[in-house]
Amino acid sequence: MTAAIQVEKLWTQFGDAVVHRDLDLTIHAGEVVALVGGSGSGKSTLLREILGLQRPTRGTVKIFGHSLHDASEAEFHKLRKRMGVLFQGGALYSALSVYDNVALPLRELRCFDEDFIRDVVMLKLAMVDIQPAHAHKMPAELSGGMVKRVALGRALALDPELLFLDEPTAGLDPDRSESFVKLIEELRHELRLTVVMVTHDLDTIVSSADRVAVLADQQVVVIGPIEEVTRTRHPFIESYFLGDRGRRALAAFHQHPLPAELDDEEEEADEPG
Repeated sequence: MTAAIQVEKLWTQFGDAVVHRDLDLTIHAGEVVALVGGSGSGKSTLLREILGLQRPTRGTVKIFGHSLHDASEAEFHKLRKRMGVLFQGGALYSALSVYDNVALPLRELRCFDEDFIRDVVMLKLAMVDIQPAHAHKMPAELSGGMVKRVALGRALALDPELLFLDEPTAGLDPDRSESFVKLIEELRHELRLTVVMVTHDLDTIVSSADRVAVLADQQVVVIGPIEEVTRTRHPFIESYFLGDRGRRALAAFHQHPLPAELDDEEEEADEPG
């Protein structure tokens, strides 16, 4: 398999605080990986380092085999064009219309005329199920679900190969959340995207992630299919995936049985003294 992202021996430190210690992570082209971890585990920091928005203390980040932080300015910008980002909450520019928000990445390149930009913007809006009538609305006029879809259209404006999603379903009701996840899944196959998402939403994780990377103890403690992850003995994994919400999510989407050893332990704990 081709590695879309390779993180090797990554170390992130702020003063005396160590966030990541010799962290390794490989994400293959074409897969969807969910990055999960407790509060303060360094998920957002790792995402910024993979995007090139922040330099790690040491270690390497490679995008399609090219070192991100050691690249020349020209190489760095080429690599960044291969990435699209959906920020938490959408992060649309409130003073720009829907159309202008999606057009912004294209205009920043200063190499396309407005006719071409118009065609691309309307195509991207259609891809994320935004009707042409909404193109000139302002973000304040949109529902939460529409904001997410417009932001996704903007993330796809430059035809990236890598798509990063930061809490993509946060703030959406269950129906809109499910609809948005389905949209991402359709676009992933249609555009052959590699998707990395930071999320706390268990339903999104079990329904759409090919693999789950668990960030804890300053490292990726396990990465693999959900079935493999839930068999890993770690306090965060057991509380997050095998609590009531995790059990319901696993049962709903995979009819996934609990790991046998955990079932045995619970039966023993229920037996009278």
